Amino acid sequence: MEKRNKIIYWIATLWLSLGMTATGIVQLIQLEEETKSMERLGYPAYVLTLLGVWKILGVIAVLIPKFTLVKEWAYAGFFFAMSGAIVSHLAVQDPSGELFGPGLLLVLTVVSWYFRPANRKLYYNS
Repeated sequence: MEKRNKIIYWIATLWLSLGMTATGIVQLIQLEEETKSMERLGYPAYVLTLLGVWKILGVIAVLIPKFTLVKEWAYAGFFFAMSGAIVSHLAVQDPSGELFGPGLLLVLTVVSWYFRPANRKLYYNS
């Protein structure tokens, strides 16, 4: 059971990290398509920089050992960012396909957080 949970954790965490890093980079370099998407959602362009920086820092926090409190904040940030993205797309009545990316990253966030090993939790018996 523990081995299965560790495998689930690492698969979800690696995919989550890849997705957050890729979207963070796209937001940092402010690709035209991303800028137009943010504009359509009603956000100023500088939000792209904020999201990009926080996503990349969050990935680092989730992947490095120790710093469990920072990990909890990173997971919370991922959850808020992706649930906010879903609500934003729904608010402007984007096609349902626009929900796939943030929806997948939201699920990966929850799965990674839930299956994280004891030594990556804020409180654990060592």
